[in-house]
Amino acid sequence: MTDTAADRLARLQAHPALLAQTLRGIEKEGLRVDAQGALALTGHPAGLGSALTNEHVTTDYSEALLELITGTHDRVEPLLAELEHIHRFVYSVLDGEYIWNQSMPAALPPERDIPIAWYGTSNTGMLKHVYRRGLAERYGKAMQCIAGVHYNFSLPDALWQLLDPATAAEQDRRSRGYIGLIRNFTRYSWLLMYLFGAAPALSRSFMGGREHLLQALDADTLYLPYATSLRMSDLGYQNKAQSQLKLCYNDLATFLARLYGAVTQPWPDYQAIGTHRDGEWIQLNTNVLQIENEYYSSIRPKRTTGRGERPVTALAERGVQYVEVRCLDIDPQQPAGIAPETARFMDAFLLFCAASDSPYFPENGFCQRSVDNFSVVVKEGRKPGLLLDRDGAAIGVAPWGHQLLDQIEPYAALYDQALGGDAYARAVQAQREKLDHPDATPSARLLADLRDHGESFHAYSLRRSREHAAALRAQALPPEVAQAYADAARQSRAEQARLEQNDDVDFDTYVARYHAALKAPRPA
Repeated sequence: MTDTAADRLARLQAHPALLAQTLRGIEKEGLRVDAQGALALTGHPAGLGSALTNEHVTTDYSEALLELITGTHDRVEPLLAELEHIHRFVYSVLDGEYIWNQSMPAALPPERDIPIAWYGTSNTGMLKHVYRRGLAERYGKAMQCIAGVHYNFSLPDALWQLLDPATAAEQDRRSRGYIGLIRNFTRYSWLLMYLFGAAPALSRSFMGGREHLLQALDADTLYLPYATSLRMSDLGYQNKAQSQLKLCYNDLATFLARLYGAVTQPWPDYQAIGTHRDGEWIQLNTNVLQIENEYYSSIRPKRTTGRGERPVTALAERGVQYVEVRCLDIDPQQPAGIAPETARFMDAFLLFCAASDSPYFPENGFCQRSVDNFSVVVKEGRKPGLLLDRDGAAIGVAPWGHQLLDQIEPYAALYDQALGGDAYARAVQAQREKLDHPDATPSARLLADLRDHGESFHAYSLRRSREHAAALRAQALPPEVAQAYADAARQSRAEQARLEQNDDVDFDTYVARYHAALKAPRPA
């Protein structure tokens, strides 16, 4: 007897309290810039602690690219409150600098002068730094300065049991569920780019003379008239090594086998670069991917890892723990970069993806149709008459979007039932106006703001970043919260020093051990 999406929804409706156990967390990136909006060339501020060991504030690819990390929360309100608190803590430390509240970068110096993130001299810190050196060799440093909001999401095991009672083993059931969620996310994530994409323009200097198809909005601003998120487009970056990867989301074992292959298979162009230059490490290896995290995707299956443990090994041994959504742009209207309405919609959307029918992909587990839909929406999602490909049939953005919202609404209602109020229903309802009126989308509003104010992308972004800084600084952190962040920063510096003092092997040996820790996953 077939178990349908309607059956699964009915079982959830009989146990709505389980939804109160949903956990979500945020990792929000943001460039440090100077008073003129140029990329900050200063080191990571000491008052923020160690970028290696502070669990609240670190850096991503560039030394200037802050990454602010919340804990996990069972409600949106405390999640965003923590994110705002971390922003306020950062602003209490920054001296004459701002957090650039846009996904596309500030004014960048020449490539050679963009600082790569530094994590100290411990083997752990050097591994992170050399990995980023490799990214610079493979993709260029400018790409390291693009920022976004990562949304981490997990459901309780009891809920996965409701969705898949036929699978006996808890770990298998959970992993199957998350991989099915990822398949549906891949099918429908074009909708997220239409509704929340906020990066239709960028500074001309970002392209650095590379060929592109962007149009000129003014002397300093390039854009595409119907784009939603240039951040998620190729922007002229064509990486043959990554583009040939066709990772399979039909099951976890096949996904891990292909990811393992990518981090162990040499690539000729990277072999030509080598791992050392002038006696220094410049990349961790010459394979398609140096490590698993180099694979760029809009969503990832995740599992927390121990020090030195490889993600492939952790996922193979203990299964998927949560998913990380990576395609959300920074919301330039929000001081902390994401609105409560967006977070609630994400919850309902991801629950819909988890509970809906999720047939396997054809084409050896890769769905080119979904990739193409995503690609066309990020470049021209607001184009009048734009058609997408749904199962081989053409359909407009608005009709398909409304049908998806109709399917998402019952899951929003479940969250409202579990948590009280109607905030989730309102978050879904608010998206309908964007489908009916493309000018209401964040991407269209940003372009309208540029035109209305007669500002370049750079001038507009700097003004908004300054306004957000003033708003965040206007309300001081509660003393106990400020003290907790200061204590965490101090303890993180001590922890980094401890790691540096306790290393008992040289870096070459450490890298060799790190690579050796990668275990081939068991075949499906």
